[in-house]
Amino acid sequence: KQWYQRRVAITAGEAGIRFLAVQHEQNAAHMADGYARISGKHGVCTAQNGPGITNFVTGIAAAYWAHSPVVVMSPEAATLTKGHGGFQEVDQLPLFEPITKYQGHVNNPLRMAEITNNAFDIAMSERGPTQINVPRDFFYHEGMYQIPAPSVIEKGAGGPKSILAAVELLKHAKNPVILAGGGITMAGAEDEVSELAALLSAPIAVTYLHNDAMPADDPFYAGSLGYQGSQAAMYSLRDADLVIALGTRLSPFGTLPQYGEPYYPTGAKVIQVEADGRRIGTSKKVDVGICGDVKLAAQEMIDAIKANDGPIASDENKAERLEKFATLKAEWKAKLDNITHEDVEACTNRIRPRQALRALEEGLVPGSIVATDIGNICSVSNSYLKFNHKGPSMLAAMTFGNCGYSLPAAMGAKVAAPHRNCVAYVGDGAWGMQLNEIMTCIREKIPTTAVVFNNGQWGAEKKNQVIWFGDRYVGSQLDNPWSYAEIARSMAAEGITCTHVDQVTDALKQATKNQEEGKTTVIEVMVTKELGDPFRRDAMKLPVRHLEKYKGTVQTTESESGQPTDL
Repeated sequence: KQWYQRRVAITAGEAGIRFLAVQHEQNAAHMADGYARISGKHGVCTAQNGPGITNFVTGIAAAYWAHSPVVVMSPEAATLTKGHGGFQEVDQLPLFEPITKYQGHVNNPLRMAEITNNAFDIAMSERGPTQINVPRDFFYHEGMYQIPAPSVIEKGAGGPKSILAAVELLKHAKNPVILAGGGITMAGAEDEVSELAALLSAPIAVTYLHNDAMPADDPFYAGSLGYQGSQAAMYSLRDADLVIALGTRLSPFGTLPQYGEPYYPTGAKVIQVEADGRRIGTSKKVDVGICGDVKLAAQEMIDAIKANDGPIASDENKAERLEKFATLKAEWKAKLDNITHEDVEACTNRIRPRQALRALEEGLVPGSIVATDIGNICSVSNSYLKFNHKGPSMLAAMTFGNCGYSLPAAMGAKVAAPHRNCVAYVGDGAWGMQLNEIMTCIREKIPTTAVVFNNGQWGAEKKNQVIWFGDRYVGSQLDNPWSYAEIARSMAAEGITCTHVDQVTDALKQATKNQEEGKTTVIEVMVTKELGDPFRRDAMKLPVRHLEKYKGTVQTTESESGQPTDL
């Protein structure tokens, strides 16, 4: 055992810690999230007590639903003044209670090392944010401390009975489909999932916003579910008699009906492998739940199938299923190409959003990391983002769905993987919440690329007003008389404006070269006001007007065109 006597307050540099000062605390939390998800290590953020810590809440909520091991170090009002309503005082623990896996309040300075160690260990073992709450006066304490070593909790494949029950379902399934979630990249289970898919001839659909869960060049890769996802994935899943959900909590939002029809197979058997036992069977009916490491669980199932003496049911119709799967993929590719390039009445001096997304897809270099914001165009990118390499490569605010996520997450990713090309996709509305971090990119030497879709509107909200509210636009129009590329240049970054689709791929290639040279770039893509499908059909419907003065606004049908009147 080693014992140390030292001041609790030490400088980051002396401790071998890189300290990055940002423009807003929410962005610090998103950076820590992006760093943790790409590096597989802890991301740590700290701020001033009170207003600095309250600004963390949104970012930590996003990290919670992304299962990111982010540690929040929150100083609070000193013990002698707490409760007096002093400067920058707020009760901080309740703010984070529902969005952390552990909260450690240092009630005695001699417990500092113990509680800090708990926070770091639990953040990793339970995959989620933790909080260390420290009264300010305790930072100046001296004492004898034992510095514990990190505790690594080894997880197994799951209960033997559950594994055997799952194998029985696998042997008798005639049309199995694998649903791969974010846990695949966390566990490094891509090879095992690929082998399991090949044994069963099972298509692999990836869960919403986890387009990186499996390499897209895997022969059984079907694409992403969720908003504007792959119809090949959806239709494969729709016809399944067994869903093998690996490393996913089966979020209800990610399986909502798309393209006007439901696709989740309510009559299918379901195997769910998930490291967090509390998430098994909570949103979808599950026939076999396995609480364990998805990499080990998949290997156990592979070994059991290989050891099986008799044939498995999915072999009987293998050729027919593979032919159908190939047809579904070809049909979806043709349909996506068609909707990407179809003519839409729009201003001719701007770029159609889908064409911009396709051009960006073509410009991304292998190994790239993409962070997407929330919003209409960014969400439509789900149709186009594919990654042929293993490992975490796609970042998003997940089901928390907050604006302002993409650039700081991409910055955190760049800190974690300086050798990789890191790109943020963001609309002009959400860009206003994070463009200040371009200054951080310059100051802290974090070369990153931001693609800003400039269409002068809050697209996701405006789409609702188009469909259900008779094109009465309230709070969704953005008058942008400035150039975001020019603003970037004023911050000593590079700025590129694209007004024609032929410029977009070259702009991203130039930004990639800039990144290699240590430069941050903002690509401003001037897009039309065309909008994709409404994001929340499950939560919206035509309004009913009861007051006479509002009878003139009654809508009896949804918008026929589905597009803004100022297209």
